[in-house]
Amino acid sequence: MKQKKLFGSLALVMVGILFGAILVSGYSWVRPGYAKIALGAKEAPVKFDGEANAFSKACIDVAEKVTPTIVNINVVAKTQAEDGDGGFFMFPFGNRDMIPKEQEGSGSGIIISDDGYILTNNHVVDKATKVTVILSDKRSFDATVVGTDPLTDLAVVKIDGSNLPVAFLGDSDNVKVGQWVMAIGNPYGLTSTVTAGIVSAMGRGQLGLNTTNREDGNYGVEDYIQTDAAINPGNSGGALVDLSGAVIGVNAAIASRTGSYVGYGFAIPITIAKSVAKDLIANGKVSRGYIGVSIEEVNAPTAKSIGLDKPRGVMVQSIVPGGAAESADIKLGDVILKIDGREVFKPNELQGYIATKTAGTKVTLLIYRDKKEIERSVTLKLKDPDAKTETASNNGSKSEEKTNPATVSFDKVGLSVKNLSSKEKETLKIENGVQITEVKPHSKAYDQRIAQGLVIVEADHKKIKNVSELKEIVESKKGSAVLLRLQDGSGNTRFAGIEIPE
Repeated sequence: MKQKKLFGSLALVMVGILFGAILVSGYSWVRPGYAKIALGAKEAPVKFDGEANAFSKACIDVAEKVTPTIVNINVVAKTQAEDGDGGFFMFPFGNRDMIPKEQEGSGSGIIISDDGYILTNNHVVDKATKVTVILSDKRSFDATVVGTDPLTDLAVVKIDGSNLPVAFLGDSDNVKVGQWVMAIGNPYGLTSTVTAGIVSAMGRGQLGLNTTNREDGNYGVEDYIQTDAAINPGNSGGALVDLSGAVIGVNAAIASRTGSYVGYGFAIPITIAKSVAKDLIANGKVSRGYIGVSIEEVNAPTAKSIGLDKPRGVMVQSIVPGGAAESADIKLGDVILKIDGREVFKPNELQGYIATKTAGTKVTLLIYRDKKEIERSVTLKLKDPDAKTETASNNGSKSEEKTNPATVSFDKVGLSVKNLSSKEKETLKIENGVQITEVKPHSKAYDQRIAQGLVIVEADHKKIKNVSELKEIVESKKGSAVLLRLQDGSGNTRFAGIEIPE
């Protein structure tokens, strides 16, 4: 019995060995050689045609040729708290000695001359105590700040170099929405990073990146090229280039709630940057000319109130006394339609163009006034640092004072006003006008940024002395629109058009 079991076990082993040998012999007795292993399909699923290949090659060529002209800029700068400009930091126990006196930062720059002038952003080198420039070939140089221009957020630094690779500066005036572009810089310290995208908008402004919309100098020039090429912290000062390798913009900002790229970046047009760079290199500062006006976009109600065929141009809201505009017969309420033949639709478009001009330059304005188009030649002037917005003197009469000021409500536009006493006029430094006492939320007045406390000094270009005069003018404009001139407590004025329902 034991012999049968042993014989059976041996038989099973022999069968297993024989069956294994048969299986192995079917696939060879050894593993295939490395060179014989074939992985993946035999060909790409899509043929790479000539146009696609040319586009890819263009991107490669641009990256290879332009990258050596882009530098990394490392900066040591004073902190706001140390500089005394009102900044502060939160530290445990309120120990001010723990506040760092200096902080480090980095950005990018564009080599614009073979002897070492480099274009970058003002915010990259602002308050810098030490600037170091690192080239794409890893060479490092100490740099000096040649000059800065906070209004355009541009700056020029200089290194002691020679025969450096120089970027080609193109023409941003010819850039079109939809055009392919590449951003080159050093985001997050990742040197020589290249991203690609398209120009998604031109003339982008009113982003609040560079203060307010005043053409008289108290503003930041915001006339950006918008792109969806990825721009991140550290890209500032780097290049936005077209597919010929021409620099069309200086990367400056991103639209983000996180501090990182979320879809849109902004670049300063190279046309502005070239003009600023030349001035900074020649003079160490920008001798910028100004028209000397405060301006605002003309919207549909305002256009309707002045008889303009459609919303276009920018309206003169105030004029700097002694400025170029006053000398050239520019008046309050004028609408600037064109400058040197270029149409203007937004304040930043006019500001961006003026930013390329120096004091003494003549520009021609096409103006809409009293339902006519006229031309005025303006010689730009340097801004007077002591110039203030014009304010009216107080020549009010006590006979106008009311013991119980009358009020009027314009319910269909969401506005209520009251007469002013002589004392109130004296306090507000106005000769005439009625004060706004209420603006209803989401009303026509609210939509035109008219606020409680402002004074209506004119309506339909006529001075307003009391609420009855205003009511008469408003009622005469039913089914149309009325242009109001508003003044605040500081003497600043602006125009606003309001549609008056039937």
